[in-house]
Amino acid sequence: MPTEAKRETVAELREEISRNRTFIVSEYRGLKVSELAEIRRSLRKQDVTYHVVKNRLMRIAAEGPTGEALSPLLEGPTAIAFGNDEAGTAKAVLDATRPFSRIIKIKGGVLGSSRIDAEGVTALAALPPRPVLQARLAGAIVSPVATLGGLLAANLRNLAYGLQQVHDRKAAAGS
Repeated sequence: MPTEAKRETVAELREEISRNRTFIVSEYRGLKVSELAEIRRSLRKQDVTYHVVKNRLMRIAAEGPTGEALSPLLEGPTAIAFGNDEAGTAKAVLDATRPFSRIIKIKGGVLGSSRIDAEGVTALAALPPRPVLQARLAGAIVSPVATLGGLLAANLRNLAYGLQQVHDRKAAAGS
């Protein structure tokens, strides 16, 4: 029979899952409470929350494709970082847990409904932030158009220079 506290925990986890789309799962075995609080403070500054969860309650709270992707990662003592920016969340978690890298083991993560392994989390953290990637994409799209515009304008500009020189020579010859 589930207790009221467990129902509240499941409700809180469901709310956290609905508000976020990135979940980084780690094993925290051997971590002191003060160290866990330090990690939470560091992550909170970057809009990432870090919760120690009971695997069974997390499985109940995570439904649908997200739950299916998250379920294999829920073994042993589990802490989950919840965030919205995929690369930013992964980078924040790796930066915050770096001093405790001998203790904390990153198991993997879930992006939306897709599961990634620990190496994927590390690769994701190495990506630049989303606005930088969007700016690079926009630059890659605009660059060929700007080059084409410059090439088309060059022919007209060269024609104008040629006509100006012809005009100048005729004016010099007529004087």
